[in-house]
Amino acid sequence: MSFSSLLQLKFVDNTLQTWLVAIGITIAIVLAVSVVRSLVVRRFAQFAKRTDTSVDDLVVYVVRKTHLLLVCLPAFWIAGHSLDLPDRGNEIIKGAASLALVLQLGLWIGGAVDFWVAQSRERAMRENAGAATSLGAIKFVVKLVLWAVLVLVGLDNIGVDVTAMVAGLGVGGVAVALAVQNILGDLFASLSIVIDKPFEIGDFIVVDDCAGTVEHVGLKTTRVRALSGEQLVFANSDLLKARVHNYKRMRERRIVFKFGILYETSPALLGQVPEMVAEIIKNQDLVRFDRAHFASFGDSSYDFEVVYWMLDPDYNKYMDTQQAINLGMVRRFADEGIGFAYPTRTLHVASPVEVRGSRAGGAAPEASA
Repeated sequence: MSFSSLLQLKFVDNTLQTWLVAIGITIAIVLAVSVVRSLVVRRFAQFAKRTDTSVDDLVVYVVRKTHLLLVCLPAFWIAGHSLDLPDRGNEIIKGAASLALVLQLGLWIGGAVDFWVAQSRERAMRENAGAATSLGAIKFVVKLVLWAVLVLVGLDNIGVDVTAMVAGLGVGGVAVALAVQNILGDLFASLSIVIDKPFEIGDFIVVDDCAGTVEHVGLKTTRVRALSGEQLVFANSDLLKARVHNYKRMRERRIVFKFGILYETSPALLGQVPEMVAEIIKNQDLVRFDRAHFASFGDSSYDFEVVYWMLDPDYNKYMDTQQAINLGMVRRFADEGIGFAYPTRTLHVASPVEVRGSRAGGAAPEASA
């Protein structure tokens, strides 16, 4: 059998030559797409790095999401117009090509969403951490809606009754929601955190006896880096139920401290102590003095209470300031001859003559501390 005769052999009502032409057109289309993808990814990507705009970077990112296997079916459907196929065969090829196009379109749009979220997150971390927190939830919702619509469109193109499926999914969705209500609770808690913003990425929070910096707010959990270095993972629903102390949003820090001086201190010096402390505090930077008072009589000291405000909420600056105030008080009190109190106990011991005299008079023996 000659080669020309071989080409005239028929397969599914088409000659071998016709099949080879269709396959050749398919391969040519796939190769053309492959060449274009390579040129865009390699050469255009180098050009995109030298520009300030992000549009060309978006094009490169989206083109990289092109899968040649998904291009084959639409390419064969285009080439199949040269074939004489039964109606059922044309419908199958057209449906497969439609599903491949829908899937590829989803990958392109999903890639664009991923690129936008990545760019927005990077920008938000510099400008507004709250926006970075919300981007994860927005990305999830957008991609969920995207793929739901694309799946329905793809199924509709191959003749599936989408209306009945949507109704069935509604009933099934209720059953699934009851089964995974804990997960859904964390999901809605995540949305609540995103919308209400009780804390953001980078905030220092305290929850019960746990403290740390927020690193990530996910759909189910929030991750916090503790001061001791380990990562703490909280369920979002548990965080909303707890009392969260957000120290990053503190504008000023109110400081209250107490000290005591010896009972041997003279009344004249005792009255000067608040003025001395006020002078020491007012000499510090980023401080607003509030009050200093002789507050009470302690067991072994005159007790004073002092209140001032740190105008900078940074904890390290507060500790530096408090240290400077303490050192200033130690030096000033030493110069004035004022001693800091410490726990003491004084015992008054009566002589035997005094004890007999007190018993004869009917009085109880004296003892004090």
